[in-house]
Amino acid sequence: MDSAGDAGRYASIALDASGKAHISYYDVSNSNLKYATNVTGAWQIHVVDSAGDAGRYASIALDASGKAHISYYGDSSDDLKYATNASGSWQTQIVDSTGNVGTYTSIALDESGKAHISYYDVTNSNLKYATNASGSWQIQTVDSDGDVGEHSSIALDASGKAHISYYGDSSDDLKYATNASGSWQIQIVDSDGEAGSYTSIALDASGKAHISYCGNNSLKYAANVTGSWQAQTVDSDEGAGSYTSIALDSSGRAHISYYDASNDDLKYATETARPEITDPVIDNPSPNHDGSRGGSSSSGCFINSLQASKEWFQRFFRGMDR
Repeated sequence: MDSAGDAGRYASIALDASGKAHISYYDVSNSNLKYATNVTGAWQIHVVDSAGDAGRYASIALDASGKAHISYYGDSSDDLKYATNASGSWQTQIVDSTGNVGTYTSIALDESGKAHISYYDVTNSNLKYATNASGSWQIQTVDSDGDVGEHSSIALDASGKAHISYYGDSSDDLKYATNASGSWQIQIVDSDGEAGSYTSIALDASGKAHISYCGNNSLKYAANVTGSWQAQTVDSDEGAGSYTSIALDSSGRAHISYYDASNDDLKYATETARPEITDPVIDNPSPNHDGSRGGSSSSGCFINSLQASKEWFQRFFRGMDR
């Protein structure tokens, strides 16, 4: 898709109503934020922001018209930045320039197409939140209790209220914040050992939160479906659980992709009985900790496991880069 130099780190994807892909990513060779889409049937690539070094920690969301909204870090200026093509051409803005801010961004849009962004304030070691729901950018510090806010992930409920999962570095906890009540409420979700890096959050139809994350060098999952937080280990293989991403199907079941650092594997887990399928061989992104990608030899297998009271189907894939 884009083979010009070293391009593709910090990739984020969203699909429009027609199932076409929209991808934001960082071009390392040129230090630019880029965007790719196959809306026309062929891949089209655009440079979104080339002002200095910009584009790390990119996150993308689409509005009802299929227009892209991207939050990202401006490395040269240490700012949280935002870009959109809602007007027909790319427009970029500095959202927050107070200190070194804007790493670990995550973006979600409400029904009006307004942006809600969670991110990390490096200078003050805080979790912050920005939204333009009022027409101009409003910025709030969500959590300032110690070093908190890395690995943030945001989702909005049907009322447009924010739900954020993130890492509490000082206490090694998985934390969760929401403004559903009108003010920010913060909870510790998992304090068992070292937990809470590489979080990803999704909400079910009832607005309940489901979070995938790394805890004690394993893939873990937590949900507040019952009214209180329940956490469990999904994959206890040493080194599993980096770079997690979670999605829920129409039945509210979790599907998680993640990286197994010990075996350099892309892995997948879902909250269901093992299906009857034929083993494919797919690309293994093998993300390194700097966001780069690598490959490994070709093989495939699957593992069944029962964790807590839930059955998780797990499999991993190895493949050569194409």
